[in-house]
Amino acid sequence: MKKLILALLFLCLICCGCGKKAPAKDDLNAIIQRDKLIVGIRNDAPPFGFKDKDGFTVGYDADLAKLIAKAILGDEKKVEFVPVTASNRILKLNSGEVDCLIATMSITAQRQQILNFSSPYYMAGQAILVKNSSKATSLHDFSGKKLIIVFGSTSERNLRSNVPEVTIIGYKTYQEAYNALKAGKADGIVADDTILLGFSTNDKSVKILPKRYSKEPYAVVFRKDEASSNFNSKVDYIIENLQSSGKLNRLQEKWKIK
Repeated sequence: MKKLILALLFLCLICCGCGKKAPAKDDLNAIIQRDKLIVGIRNDAPPFGFKDKDGFTVGYDADLAKLIAKAILGDEKKVEFVPVTASNRILKLNSGEVDCLIATMSITAQRQQILNFSSPYYMAGQAILVKNSSKATSLHDFSGKKLIIVFGSTSERNLRSNVPEVTIIGYKTYQEAYNALKAGKADGIVADDTILLGFSTNDKSVKILPKRYSKEPYAVVFRKDEASSNFNSKVDYIIENLQSSGKLNRLQEKWKIK
């Protein structure tokens, strides 16, 4: 009889617990409790994200991440950088390896179906990098020729719609794309102008054609779930304050992208 009573009591306890909902997950609270912000960032996209001579991740995106960490956690040093590429950054975000992406990622309608974005923190535009010997002056001069894109960027979509006859060659990183251009494997690279500027500034044998073919609003990227909502709102507020205070302008001047 005692065993029967104990069994019934055990079942009652289980049933009472079944009605309770698990506490809702909140990314912002998780970051505060961890006391560290983990950010996916590029190491191949100067001046936004790259390694300096001492091996530290630096750049405009890195500085922005530090400012966000300072606003949330009170210390810009409480940020960890995880290297990502254009082709793996969404995977690293959705797997939970990083809290967000600050990785030269522009807002598009297609991406908004699977990701959440902050307010834009920079407006880039796509351009073409060529060797100085190139006679091309516009995108349409590359019909029947080869152009390089980086996998995971918006460049391929823009190329297909503007020059369907072009042959597209893809690489995983911008450094690989640049090396391929220098080796003569293609006639140019299509990418965001600010990324191409990092190469043309350091190499006078290449140039950026003057025309821009799209507007690319860079934003901080979050997982598309309810848990990211408060974090997203907080970052929007931080970016708005950085813009109104002039700090974003000063960052752009520092990295020569204004």
